[in-house]
Amino acid sequence: MEKNVGGYDRTARLVLGPILGTISLAALAGYVSLGFGPLSTGIVAALFGLVAVVLIVTGATQQCVLNRVLGLDTYRPERSTESEETVQSRKSV
Repeated sequence: MEKNVGGYDRTARLVLGPILGTISLAALAGYVSLGFGPLSTGIVAALFGLVAVVLIVTGATQQCVLNRVLGLDTYRPERSTESEETVQSRKSV
């Protein structure tokens, strides 16, 4: 699968993932309560943990199945600078 996560999308995933993971662990340890209506804290904490793992993995690998299904692509390959191209062409000669 090709890379389709980059830029601010990747940064947001790599920032929000660990935050949600920390909240999830804090809820499971009993430090915070995440109960929403009929859902218990354990269920919500597990969902937060699952979302955290997905965000971290998709941010790290820069590949997201949901982005692919929706036709979204925020990945932009880095362009090499002119000096890098010159060095590479000199090495190949």
